[in-house]
Amino acid sequence: MTFSNSSENPRLIAFYLPQYHPIPENDAWWGKGFTEWRNVAKATPLFPGHYQPHLPADLGFYDLRLEESRIAQAELAREHGIHGFCYYHYWFNGKRLLERPLEDMLKSQTPDFPFCICWANENWTRRWDGEDQHILIKQEYFEEDDRRHIRELFRIFEDRRYIRINGKPLFLVYRTENLPDPKKTAEIWREEARKAGIGELYLARVEGIEEVDPGLIGFDAAIEFAPDWQKKGPRVKADATDKDSLLMKYLNIRDCYEKNYVHLYDNLVQEMMEKPVPGFKRYRCVTPSWDNTARRREGANIFLGSTPEKYQRWLESALAYTRQHFQGDEAIVFVNAWNEWAEGNHLEPDQVNGRSYLEATRRALQGSPFSQSDFEETAEALRKIREEQNSDKWLIAQYEKALAASQAELADKIRRLEDGERQHAASDERVRELLNSASWRVTAPLRWGLDRMRKFRN
Repeated sequence: MTFSNSSENPRLIAFYLPQYHPIPENDAWWGKGFTEWRNVAKATPLFPGHYQPHLPADLGFYDLRLEESRIAQAELAREHGIHGFCYYHYWFNGKRLLERPLEDMLKSQTPDFPFCICWANENWTRRWDGEDQHILIKQEYFEEDDRRHIRELFRIFEDRRYIRINGKPLFLVYRTENLPDPKKTAEIWREEARKAGIGELYLARVEGIEEVDPGLIGFDAAIEFAPDWQKKGPRVKADATDKDSLLMKYLNIRDCYEKNYVHLYDNLVQEMMEKPVPGFKRYRCVTPSWDNTARRREGANIFLGSTPEKYQRWLESALAYTRQHFQGDEAIVFVNAWNEWAEGNHLEPDQVNGRSYLEATRRALQGSPFSQSDFEETAEALRKIREEQNSDKWLIAQYEKALAASQAELADKIRRLEDGERQHAASDERVRELLNSASWRVTAPLRWGLDRMRKFRN
């Protein structure tokens, strides 16, 4: 079906993860051939009714080195009203990572689909959250790097497909709070752009951590990040009856709730839409869902209860807000995300929901209601998942998995004990051989004399 968008509608821009192809650095850090798909495929439900893993449907486990994969993504997005992609861009003092999909797209000029970039200026760590523990590659900030960085981006900004606001290339920074002096960095970037003939830039900060007036740091606007971690509602607690308590204890279900942050999607939507209008430009952002247990088995954020209908209503509200507060090129709404599979937030079709979230996106833009048949179809798919995960078969599988893990852990401990015993036995044998050797007996008087001298000195 061809999408027809009203000229009054804001432009929808979806965040885009370019992780789905191997690179040497990920080979070294995570194992040969690693891509995000490895995290996605190994995910398992942590409790009955927990929707994991999220597995792709229409596009499959694609490789972003293939042009046909990128074309298929763009065609699917355009068909459902997405205006363009915002590629995450990784820059570490001149070193780029995961740049191939963007570079291939620039070189081939396909797909013919609008795009912009967001500098994901976090450290890469083993915790997948940009914090400082177990750093794999670190961000460093200094003036010369600011200049070199923005100059490298000019050729990208000049691409005919690059998204502009009032003629200015739109450039996002994921965490301006990480910059030692964001206002100075913005001044340098603008100065270099003018000198190069690029003209003015449109700089936007992503509100990932805190709310800051972008004008105070030399930026033009802010962009919500969804989920807003300050607006996610109360945590959901495990609720076990006496009958279920032993099973919950054995399967670590209560432990899963306590070690992760489980929230309701409904509360997230309500709290984000109730945020007061700020005294600066802030673009709205929505997310179809979120669950990053594929990346983190502890400390993950899980939002329960997302449906295409609820997502559509949230998006409709964000669109209405944007029409009221923005005009022309500044009428933009972001979606997080197009393909963040390991975070459970993707518009790309999966094997449970199919194209339901994409179709909800199109309906929101066209002002079409969510039909009862659409709702019932999605509800039935989710009901089957929950039914399967509450079945005896699922519980037995979890029991066997826990038992196998315990047996493997016990076998490993036994192996280490046996290795230690063998090492001690070998050490004892070497000592016996030394004591029985001719050299030990011949040097005995000398050792006795040295020992007597040490005692005399003391």
